[in-house]
Amino acid sequence: MTGAGPSLRVIAVAVAIAIASAVSAPVFAAQPPHRVVSLNVCTDQLAMLIAGEGQLYSVSNLATDPTASVLADAAASYVVNHGLAEEIFLMSPDLIVAGTYTTRTTVDLLRRLGLRVEEFAPADSFEDIRTQIARMGEMLGQQEKAAALVSGMDAELARLRAQPASNRSIALYYTDGYTSGAGTLVDETVRAAGLRNIADRLGLAGTTKLPLELLALENPDLVFTSREQYGAPALAGQGYVHPAFKAVTAGKKAVNVPAKYTICGAPFTLEAVRIMREAARTVEEVR
Repeated sequence: MTGAGPSLRVIAVAVAIAIASAVSAPVFAAQPPHRVVSLNVCTDQLAMLIAGEGQLYSVSNLATDPTASVLADAAASYVVNHGLAEEIFLMSPDLIVAGTYTTRTTVDLLRRLGLRVEEFAPADSFEDIRTQIARMGEMLGQQEKAAALVSGMDAELARLRAQPASNRSIALYYTDGYTSGAGTLVDETVRAAGLRNIADRLGLAGTTKLPLELLALENPDLVFTSREQYGAPALAGQGYVHPAFKAVTAGKKAVNVPAKYTICGAPFTLEAVRIMREAARTVEEVR
């Protein structure tokens, strides 16, 4: 019976495509959805924070990865999907939420099948986070819950911003030598932490490469990294063991902010602000 599974799924999808192509565009019910499936780690977490009891049915496999998801433990209570059109179709969802970078083949096929798919772009600011929380709340019929999340986030953000700014310089240096400049969520967290991003001085915007030579020449007070513990060494992290990098970070605090706090925009993004503020305070005490 198990061996016949994939064939039956392919048949089911093929039949559904034929039906979907023969009818007009679907009209979605005004009632809140009761069987929601998420295909993206960011929509996974927004949905987990906002959905009502039993409303969210499935989350992506990345939702259970503690290096990528803040809510990995909570994700274990949902059915896990791998973003395959046939598996999603057989779940009979009445709403699918995905990221704009979710596999286009899957998203397009699910829409051709007549299923409702709503996409969320990556959040590049705290304002984007507010908008996306409100939008998810509207889709799920959980507007009050979403409003409470935004209110709580804004109160904590205001508290963090009210603390004295250290104005220390910081370099954002990720694996493969990437950094974040103006127009990114991480850059906004730096500002909220009362720090100065060296990307501004270098004229860097968006997510782009930061040559190790420039990092060394700028000699920032702090260096933000996103090191994760993997089972084996990775070439992407070779910059962290380079003598020049070690020289730049010697005698100062290298701030390791787990990537899960900045991959997605959500209230837990504020944890990155807290970590950076604490690191700046520690530097002040040492000096």
